[in-house]
Amino acid sequence: MVNDSPRLSAQDWTRAALKAIADGGLAAVGVEPLARTLGVTKGSFYAHFRNRDELITAALADWWRNHGEAGLAEYAAIADPGQRLRELLTAVVRSVQPLAPSVHLSLLGDRNDPRVKEAVSRVNQARLNLLTSTYRELGLPPDQAVNRARVAYAAILGLLHLAQTEADSPSPDALADAAAAIFLPS
Repeated sequence: MVNDSPRLSAQDWTRAALKAIADGGLAAVGVEPLARTLGVTKGSFYAHFRNRDELITAALADWWRNHGEAGLAEYAAIADPGQRLRELLTAVVRSVQPLAPSVHLSLLGDRNDPRVKEAVSRVNQARLNLLTSTYRELGLPPDQAVNRARVAYAAILGLLHLAQTEADSPSPDALADAAAAIFLPS
């Protein structure tokens, strides 16, 4: 059943676009399939966006807002760097769901698109900056802090990648404890 009312917000469309990106990259973002998924006509789309490219740009901006600096603000606000790192690692590990699609990993398949390249770069940099500054506050010299941040972030992305193909993974609590043991300086 299709609802002719354009009552969906632009945010509803960007969320649907992000889900499509997670499931199949930029190629999965199409006005007609999204309209069917949302149960509306294409007219609802055109009430908010001029074209598919505008929707993709808005979706990537939304992803950046939620997963870049603004999405990390609650962790950056934790004064104790050890607690900040533990809570950040625990939240990330617990959010990884077996066989769940990932916007970040799906975007890597479209990394030559300038919009994707910029969005992924900005998200990566925000995450690396937070990890690096946290390791600096924990007393690591600048070069070691940068290296530790990159390795920790690579491990996080690796967990996301493994979750794409593994139905059975260790418990999130066990993984969070292991991550803290490995990535928190002693």
